[in-house]
Amino acid sequence: MNHKIYCPTKIIILVLSIMIINCSESRRTADDMQPLLPIPAPQQLAWQQDELIMFIHFGMNTFNDVEWGDGTEDPAKFNPANLDARQWVRVAQETGFKTVILTAKHHDGFCLWQSEFSEHSVKNSPWKNGQGDVVREFTDACREFDVKAGLYLSPWERHEPTYGDSPRYNQFYMNQLTELLSNYGDVAEVWFDGACAEGPNGNRQVYDWQGYYALIRKLQPEALIAISGPDIRWVGNESGVARETEWSVQPPSPAIHAGMKDPVWYPAECDVSIRPGWFWHASEDTRVKSLEHLLDIYFKSVGRNSALLLNVPPNDKGVFAEPDSRRLKEFRVALDAIFKTNLAESANFSASNVRGDQERYAPQNTVDADPETFWAADDSVTNSWLELDFGHLATFNISMLKEKISLGQRVEAYRIDALADGAWLTIARGTTIGHKKLDRFQSITARKLRIVIEKSRACPTLKEIGIYRAQNCIE
Repeated sequence: MNHKIYCPTKIIILVLSIMIINCSESRRTADDMQPLLPIPAPQQLAWQQDELIMFIHFGMNTFNDVEWGDGTEDPAKFNPANLDARQWVRVAQETGFKTVILTAKHHDGFCLWQSEFSEHSVKNSPWKNGQGDVVREFTDACREFDVKAGLYLSPWERHEPTYGDSPRYNQFYMNQLTELLSNYGDVAEVWFDGACAEGPNGNRQVYDWQGYYALIRKLQPEALIAISGPDIRWVGNESGVARETEWSVQPPSPAIHAGMKDPVWYPAECDVSIRPGWFWHASEDTRVKSLEHLLDIYFKSVGRNSALLLNVPPNDKGVFAEPDSRRLKEFRVALDAIFKTNLAESANFSASNVRGDQERYAPQNTVDADPETFWAADDSVTNSWLELDFGHLATFNISMLKEKISLGQRVEAYRIDALADGAWLTIARGTTIGHKKLDRFQSITARKLRIVIEKSRACPTLKEIGIYRAQNCIE
């Protein structure tokens, strides 16, 4: 009979190996954070991280010097001598806009592409002898400059005779959606407003929203559906200003999120025009918003957990007017200057609580430039603080906080305290962080700063902290 003889040393090594594996697995499981539902879809997360979107209103209104057309426009007036969609997208890309949305059709029904389903179109204009396609030139430019393309197709149609005959018009509308979403490559955002009226028959049109959504999901499954859609909501005004408490977690809209009962991830988009109107008017060339106004809008949109949708209308030559282009470049330079130096990067950090894996969730992760790392507290902790010691007196007037929103939006109340002249002074308070919260306050000189999470739906996270000094940043 053969007897196997086991070496005691090998047995010890085997047992220790099993223990280490089990311990590591236990620690990994304990340290893995569970998301707090709802969380953003990957496209929504990328959309919030992009922050800046450009809107381009262009069409018959540009040539008729009106904001709303009535559908009786003469296509012969549409003739932009120097149309340059590359200029639009290049300026957008150079000034930090990640997506550009074009009004493929506004309320007047004039189509900027060769639609098979309407004669009210560029195909009956003198521009390029009726062979032109603005949507094509626009989407080609977006691909060239690596900018995401979005399209706006107005549901309200003042030219189409079937408008008000709901089933027939809905089919007409979906036919045009199919053209736009099938022939121009990837579309990142499909933008609807809720404009609705009576048709020629006197009946109010009833839109088949769920049918529209299903068609978009089929043709462009990665596209976000905005405003009268389930993925992005309207902030509620056209001033570009979000609320102080602007949560991405929202109750479902019965008309939009059909059959859903639980809260949904439904972030806000702040739309505003760089001019008083949405379409170009020569009389408004001297009324482009000031740099100070645009910066204030940025702090009250992007800085309040929203995205900024800034409209820049091409002129009747088909290019951005010089005042608009110049202001956009000034806007980019100013933002880069404000956020150039993050004082937090040189600070020493401490925290009242750090989640089990101290290195993985260390407070220093908030300034390590790695978008995947973050600070987090233990599951049982819903209030905590992080302290920054600059090691010397530092002067600042802007703070920036970001949550790890891929794990859910959590923080419901926070404050920022500064240690100045030997006493802690509260310099900012808030009820929302989300993707990004910017606070502006009077310049203060302090050695230490404390970020206090006063209330959270679950253990808090912070992905990034920024402390800055800027000129003239107070509202």
